[in-house]
Amino acid sequence: MTDLAPESAAPADGNARPYSVSELAFALKRTLEDAYGFVRLRGELSKVTHHSNGHVYLTLKDERAAIDGVIWKGQVSRLQVRPQQGMEVVVTGKITSYPQGSRYQIVIETMEPAGVGALLAQLERLKAKLQAEGLFEPGRKKPLPSMPAVVGVITSPTGAVIRDILHRIRDRWPCRVVVWPVVVQGDAAAGQVCAAIKGFDALRPGGPVPRPDILIVARGGGSVEDLWAFNDEELARTVAACSIPLISAVGHETDTTLIDFVSDRRAPTPTAAAEMATPVLAELKALVSDFGARMHRCGGRVVEDRRARVQHADRALKRVPDMVELAAQRFGVVSGRLGAGLARNAAAHERDLVRVASRLSPLLLQRPQAVQKDRLDAVAARLHPAAERKLDRLAERLTALGKLHASVDPERPLERGFARVTRADGSIVHQGSALAAGEAVAIKFGDKVTRQAVIDGDGGVPAPAPPAPKAARPKPKADGPPQGDLF
Repeated sequence: MTDLAPESAAPADGNARPYSVSELAFALKRTLEDAYGFVRLRGELSKVTHHSNGHVYLTLKDERAAIDGVIWKGQVSRLQVRPQQGMEVVVTGKITSYPQGSRYQIVIETMEPAGVGALLAQLERLKAKLQAEGLFEPGRKKPLPSMPAVVGVITSPTGAVIRDILHRIRDRWPCRVVVWPVVVQGDAAAGQVCAAIKGFDALRPGGPVPRPDILIVARGGGSVEDLWAFNDEELARTVAACSIPLISAVGHETDTTLIDFVSDRRAPTPTAAAEMATPVLAELKALVSDFGARMHRCGGRVVEDRRARVQHADRALKRVPDMVELAAQRFGVVSGRLGAGLARNAAAHERDLVRVASRLSPLLLQRPQAVQKDRLDAVAARLHPAAERKLDRLAERLTALGKLHASVDPERPLERGFARVTRADGSIVHQGSALAAGEAVAIKFGDKVTRQAVIDGDGGVPAPAPPAPKAARPKPKADGPPQGDLF
């Protein structure tokens, strides 16, 4: 036990030295861990929480008390059972406290079910849960293939089960058997069987390992504890999710595990599973032979029936010579009347043609032509003046457009003595004040000649006034009378 007395003696006035909260909390923690370093505890699990960090937090309780518990991540994978709500278990660990909350708890190191009754109760709860989810429904179970080419077997490679299955399949049906060896008892059994089912289901046709057409999960008989690995919830869900038809053959006929309810078919023994998975080749051969004989007999009866019907119909038919002679006689009579009939027909058509031809004359054809010609001449007489008037209007419009084009031609002012000034970027200069001193410009004249120039002086200064014109020198007087003043 940890001594909580202060290191120094109490003062003379009898007042003890006060402890801090941390000193007291950690002193109690050390006391609990020293006094209860190993505890074996039995109770019912509640408030089971699987945290995302891998730890498991839970509460152990009985009818009068409860204690918090924790399973660290490193111990979870070593447990014999998976902690679930309502399970009665026996755990071992040490008692400690949580100083931040002033609570004590048990750190669990091992966990096992509290007897067979607890195992069966846990199984019933899990069975009810999966049944409520619909995993036991007959409608979701897949039919078994009638003639599998590849059979996958998941079992122990060293037991008598695999030998019985191989011997039974060899006697019944020539197919390929792929064995996935696993352990079928203990803590690792459920995980290995899950991995085997998922491995077979992940195979694809045409790969190096053939994909099975049917799977058999097999194990010999044993106690409830021996078969408990096949009551695992994850294993049951893996079996339900498998896309390959699966036969469960775990234990003897009286043994029942959880995967028997979710598998596509349950076999009472591994040998019975081999019989369910494969047909008997000899029976199939006998069946095919029987079908062949029945087909031959049926075909013979059909042929005989058709022959009898043909013979009966033959007696009712007339003889071929009688039928031909009657037709030949009728042909002779008709052919004898054919020549005279054709001659009469031709004479009748000739008379009709002469009667119609007498009424035909060229005037019947010329009269419509004359009418059409008169109508065409009238239309031509009206069309020519209209076309001339249309051309005159179009010519006047074209002349007006030509004048308009000449008036807006940008080159026209240059012919009247103007010049166009443009900057180096091609833009036109509209005001002289917009040009800066030293700026290069191009000046285009009316003769299509462009000269380069540089602006001199300050921008914006008005140009000096042009010099006054010089006085004109008097012209010499011409001989003759003086000319009068016009004004």
